Amino acid sequence: MAGAGEDAGMDAVQKRLMFEDECILVDEQDNVVGHESKYNCHLMEKIESENLLHRAFSVFLFNSKYELLLQQRSATKVTFPLVWTNTCCSHPLYRESELIQENYLGVRNAAQRKLLDELGIPAEDVPVDQFTPLGRMLYKAPSDGKWGEHELDYLLFIVRDVKLLSNPDEVADVKYVSREQLKELISKADAGEDGLKLSPWFRLVVDNFLMGWWDHVEKGTLSEAIDMETIHKLK
Repeated sequence: MAGAGEDAGMDAVQKRLMFEDECILVDEQDNVVGHESKYNCHLMEKIESENLLHRAFSVFLFNSKYELLLQQRSATKVTFPLVWTNTCCSHPLYRESELIQENYLGVRNAAQRKLLDELGIPAEDVPVDQFTPLGRMLYKAPSDGKWGEHELDYLLFIVRDVKLLSNPDEVADVKYVSREQLKELISKADAGEDGLKLSPWFRLVVDNFLMGWWDHVEKGTLSEAIDMETIHKLK
């Protein structure tokens, strides 16, 4: 593990979470094989040398107008600061309530917890039974020379009108976007306009799944899109 001096510039809140949070380690078939600190799970050195792979989730929350809520990650995030991404991206922790496999309840519980932590969305606005897990993907993405991601990511969709009160330690900005507005955002990111960047996991979902799944959101047929058997290995 890196010495304290190397992490002197790390934001105090993010540093506490890095060392206190224990992520769930899994194999490529999503079997739990152990646990490790959030810090070690995001060190590229550890990811490469020990092939550390942890379970994660990405929430896509739509309002009743079928607009997708995006967030810009805060400047103090250790990985991918100030990058725009889907509604909420985080990890179930190695605790009883978030290890429950049945009906993916552990991941749903974690999603509800982090929507409150990051965006101030009350639990009653996002009941765990309203999340629809649509699929899983496995990806690896360096953030900079030191940090990165190697995740088996559960993709959770939910359509709810919610109250928002963003946590500035986690989130720099939020906005709802239509499909056309998202396409404009992607074009700007591709062109490097205004320094705008999208997270690699969000871009993978956009490029491989999102627009087809958005059709199901609008038609109320999300259940037809569910494929939790396949683990999509994406780059």
